[in-house]
Amino acid sequence: MNVKARAGDSLFYYSKLFAISHKLLIDSNATVQGELQGGETIRIPGFLLKRHKLTDTDTVAKLASKYHHKEDALLLVNQQMSINNWTPGKLVNIPERITSPVVKSDGNYAYKTLISDLAKLREVYPFVQINICGQSVMKKKLYELRIGTGRNKVHWNASFHANEWITTNAVMTVLNEYLIALTNFDKLQSVEAIQIYNDTTLSIVPMVNPDGVDLVLDSLSVKESFYNKAVEINNGSDNFEQWKANIRGIDLNNQYPANWDIEKERKEPKAPAPRDYPGDAPLTEPEAIALAKLVTEENFSLVVAFHTQGREFYWGYESYEPAKAKIIADRFAQVSGYKSVQFIDSHAGFKDWFIQNTRNPGFTIELGEGTNPLPLTQLPSIVEAARAIGISSLLVR
Repeated sequence: MNVKARAGDSLFYYSKLFAISHKLLIDSNATVQGELQGGETIRIPGFLLKRHKLTDTDTVAKLASKYHHKEDALLLVNQQMSINNWTPGKLVNIPERITSPVVKSDGNYAYKTLISDLAKLREVYPFVQINICGQSVMKKKLYELRIGTGRNKVHWNASFHANEWITTNAVMTVLNEYLIALTNFDKLQSVEAIQIYNDTTLSIVPMVNPDGVDLVLDSLSVKESFYNKAVEINNGSDNFEQWKANIRGIDLNNQYPANWDIEKERKEPKAPAPRDYPGDAPLTEPEAIALAKLVTEENFSLVVAFHTQGREFYWGYESYEPAKAKIIADRFAQVSGYKSVQFIDSHAGFKDWFIQNTRNPGFTIELGEGTNPLPLTQLPSIVEAARAIGISSLLVR
């Protein structure tokens, strides 16, 4: 919600007027300094304006009481109207506190859905930084969301694999719940959400493989040359349900320089394929390169990669993982009910490379169970596990 500041007002005053964190107001208005200038646009997070037609009995005082606002909050968002001009039939603005999700999370989650949801988040939660961290083979922008300002830095990502797109639903749902908690002074796992925000910077890449996701969800034009090449790679079939790779047939989670040569030698596909082909060399694909660059530059203390399926998670790699990874893994298992697995016979994954390079905790979470792509009927249980593990990751010290 945007308001026009009045000369002499302050962000601190607005934090009291709308019962919103002063810190969130500051971060939503990064260019604002000190006393506000008259007419200056100020962004109030966690609110939208709705229109109300005045009745014969409506007054500022009565409307303020009805909608649980202070009278000055109504006057601020209706500066175009004189106090004496609140007459029946006039339309006035009412600040509406957002207490329910604004993102779409219950259907097929293609790239266009992500773009739409990012616009909604930008409007309602302007303290969320939305950055471009790279691009896909087809030049789709890879978005990174940044929430919080703490020294503890945690990264989540989803949809590394195309037919695991339901992980983006889950991550965006959990993110939206966190934002609601922040703007409503709620707690997450018994911890004040604003404390988490102050202590931890959360980085999220919600869709690592947008081209592949769109291919699987029939959101890619059949006129695209990339589509026709994918059909060829897929043995002439236009059924892409089992497609995990990026649009060029490279498995992005086999692209990292952590014993990549071992994985390359033993993987069965020796050419681009719907799954498992690690490419001709590590870090050849723009999506994998973007994640590697982000992680290298930001020095995250912990990463969580959300995949499907198996109701288990992996947290070790060649004994490079730190001792505290076991403590974190035990906590994840406790809150989610998922099986904790330290080692698996696998190399060249994002989590493997992160642990090897940083010696910090890294986790691959296999949400849900069954055969990919998992049905949307599993989404509630998938979100429950993603929420439990995701929020727990923000509390690690």
